[in-house]
Amino acid sequence: MTAIALTIAGSDSGGGAGIQADLKTFAALGVYGACAITALTAQNTRGVAAIHDVPAAFVAAQIDAVFGDLAVGAVKIGMLGRAEVVAAVAAALARWQPRNVVLDPVLVASSGERLLAPDAIAVLKRDLIPLARLVTPNIPEAAALLGAAPATDEAQMRRQAERLLALGAKAVLLKGGHGGGTESVDLLVDDRSVTRLTAPRIAARNTHGTGCTLSAAIAAGLAKDLEFAIAVRDAKDFVTAAIAAADRLTVGRGHGPLHHFHATWR
Repeated sequence: MTAIALTIAGSDSGGGAGIQADLKTFAALGVYGACAITALTAQNTRGVAAIHDVPAAFVAAQIDAVFGDLAVGAVKIGMLGRAEVVAAVAAALARWQPRNVVLDPVLVASSGERLLAPDAIAVLKRDLIPLARLVTPNIPEAAALLGAAPATDEAQMRRQAERLLALGAKAVLLKGGHGGGTESVDLLVDDRSVTRLTAPRIAARNTHGTGCTLSAAIAAGLAKDLEFAIAVRDAKDFVTAAIAAADRLTVGRGHGPLHHFHATWR
């Protein structure tokens, strides 16, 4: 059986994040990738110049077309843009009831542009988080979802992850990439346990699309029927290696992409 994952996200014309990063990640990890595009962005390694939203009904039509034919093992959700798109995606997932939904709550681009309208946050919390097997916010995203100050230590990260669990997610991976120290520490929290996932903090210039890649890698592992904790740990290892190899690429004049194919390109 071919492992299949669906990404529901925005398109990055520069190829480093969004749909493009997700499909590269799926391919690198041996998973067939399908997609539903929520928005078109005109962007490159230096920032987002423009955003063209896809109508919510057409986003839903893409999702229905994929599920109506393909045996989707996991869904990754990224940039959604507007409240009506959030609602349409939630309704489509409620119709098809996929086993594995990984929600990356993309609120702001790394270059600072807002990628989710303020009025969409409440809809995301009410309608979409309860459908997720895993939510993968970074420290600023978790704070924004909760209306709190960003966590400054692991104890605060844990408390914020537990507050996100209370919104209905089955598990939360609160990413510590925005923190300090020599290690990047993520906390995987569910209603039974807290697991620390650590990796050396790598000083790399090219880190565009890190969050997209991590959530897509987790979805790829779940599509291959890996055990949940193993899928998350393997995904962090993949992203760490892709960051470590990223500066071997020369792409653009800003913050370039990760090296998704570090294991196969020569």
